[in-house]
Amino acid sequence: MDVLYFAWVRERIGHPKDTVDSTASTVRELVEELRGREERYAVAFADLDALRVAVDQELTDFDAPLAGAREVAFFPPMTGG
Repeated sequence: MDVLYFAWVRERIGHPKDTVDSTASTVRELVEELRGREERYAVAFADLDALRVAVDQELTDFDAPLAGAREVAFFPPMTGG
């Protein structure tokens, strides 16, 4: 599955995308796997309240299932203007 990072999440991790083979069944489990990769991932995912997530381009929450997902994207909350 492709994991995409946007804005400051991308800056902290150092690149815009990873392709991962994951055994995670939810987004939260995927985050735990990513946190275990390197310190930069742990820093980027330190505060989940500061992040939003989309699975296959649909906004969702961190307890969303990943079965059949092709893409997960992480980004800060959007602001209006």
